[in-house]
Amino acid sequence: MVSLILVPDAPLLGHTGTLPTDPPDWNLMKLLIASDIHGAAQWCARLMDAVNFHQPDRVVLLGDLLYHGPRNDLPADYAPKQVISMLNGISDRILAVRGNCEAEVDQMVLGFPCMADYALVSDPATGHDLFFTHGHIYGAGKHNSIDRLPKLRKGDALVYGHTHVKVSEEGPQGIWLFNPGSVGIPKDGTHSYGLYVDGSFTLMAWEE
Repeated sequence: MVSLILVPDAPLLGHTGTLPTDPPDWNLMKLLIASDIHGAAQWCARLMDAVNFHQPDRVVLLGDLLYHGPRNDLPADYAPKQVISMLNGISDRILAVRGNCEAEVDQMVLGFPCMADYALVSDPATGHDLFFTHGHIYGAGKHNSIDRLPKLRKGDALVYGHTHVKVSEEGPQGIWLFNPGSVGIPKDGTHSYGLYVDGSFTLMAWEE
């Protein structure tokens, strides 16, 4: 079953509810997953609100963070310098991989590594691996992602971006396919991100 939750337009940064205060259980994993910001500052600010609200262990960024790319229209809120500042503000929590729009100059201005083709994370609670990549070197062959699955086991997950289209479904060989969609330039109607909590993926789409 695919979970899609709509996030209200009200800013989350001023959320007054109580966040957990107990020590974290390191056998559990809470990740916020986002992709394809493409320099859209307004939507990156919404992403920062989401990070503040969810308080994940790590923020996983799947590439294409600053440049809008030659195939995309310029976002109305295009301000990559603002995006740089916001992302660098949480640099100690970010795990990032390279998109097809990243270049050496992006690494020069970002305070966290962002040029790896993939990152492999093991979830100790489930015993499965999460393979994070952008989607242009390794991918599921869906929409315009490359059809090149990495070597994974049944129950592992391929987590990718690139297509700007949300996906959460079982793929070949029992591998779970998850694409959080695009923060900045969605191609399926809604700006979005994803959560991975206690072994389960959830798609989160903002209401405009």
